[in-house]
Amino acid sequence: MSDIKTKLGKRIQEIRKKKGMSQEKLAELVGIEPNNISRIEKGKNYPTPENIAKIAGALGKEVYELYLFNHFKPYEEIRLELINALQDENTARLMYKFYSTINT
Repeated sequence: MSDIKTKLGKRIQEIRKKKGMSQEKLAELVGIEPNNISRIEKGKNYPTPENIAKIAGALGKEVYELYLFNHFKPYEEIRLELINALQDENTARLMYKFYSTINT
């Protein structure tokens, strides 16, 4: 999923659903047709800068938050990144502290 339109659409859909908001309600708040929200969420259309700002506002987010996609990485890619990061002693110790904290 390397296409920015696809990632942005998936992120908007993710946030909208977490808020329990329908596509129709989001469209109403943004001032566009519901089918436009559907196309944006499917990665078929890219919203204008003005509509990106309106979408972010309607979802209670800052614009930059719509572009936080790292959690969409495939599991294997995440696993390899973590293994590589653990090669550094300081990083390994820091990650262990974090791991220990969340597992107590």
